[in-house]
Amino acid sequence: MARCTKEKALETRERILDAAEDVFDAKGVSSTSLADVAAAAGVTRGAVYWHFTNKADLFDAMCQRIRLPMETVIEAAADVSIGDPLGQLRVACRFLFRETVENPHHNKVLDILIHKCEFVDPTDPIFIRQQEWMRQCAINNTLLLSNAIAKGQLPATLDVRLASVMLHSMISGLLSTWLFAPDSFNLIQDGEEIIDAYLETLLTTRPLNPGTNTAHTVLPSTPGMTR
Repeated sequence: MARCTKEKALETRERILDAAEDVFDAKGVSSTSLADVAAAAGVTRGAVYWHFTNKADLFDAMCQRIRLPMETVIEAAADVSIGDPLGQLRVACRFLFRETVENPHHNKVLDILIHKCEFVDPTDPIFIRQQEWMRQCAINNTLLLSNAIAKGQLPATLDVRLASVMLHSMISGLLSTWLFAPDSFNLIQDGEEIIDAYLETLLTTRPLNPGTNTAHTVLPSTPGMTR
């Protein structure tokens, strides 16, 4: 009996999370209430509160359903003990692109995060958790790139901080563009080629001058442009 009750509770929780995806996707995060989610899930608002403290808690649980498997792959790529960090980066990106295209939950939650979250209040728990996630991604990217340098896969003169920013910006841009216009390019095939081009760029990047403060490097100005 206890097992049956636990299974039913887990089933209800998953139904609420599925409903949250649908309602957040249709209405946007800020315009959605827990009452909206309860109605879509066919449960009472009390049932939603039994599983989730508030909307931020529900939103976080929804995101964790796609983040947990993704984090496993990304953290494996950042593991300093692996011998082929760039190969693991390719595996992680391939997993991310394929999940975005082929997994409806992954696709919908990413679209909500990128296009349907109104990040206007820096004290909002949803805002804060998203910033934490981005900081962790930056840490993992830095670890991976540093490991690639240690393994001789990338030049020791590489500016790891800028390379990490470039990687995050590139992947975020690919996902955002494809989710907004899926017919504009093939995320899986084109995405893999773009990752390869990025890595080739890192291999041929110009060395940093000794003593250069990379946080304040000024690039040569482009004719016709002002700074």
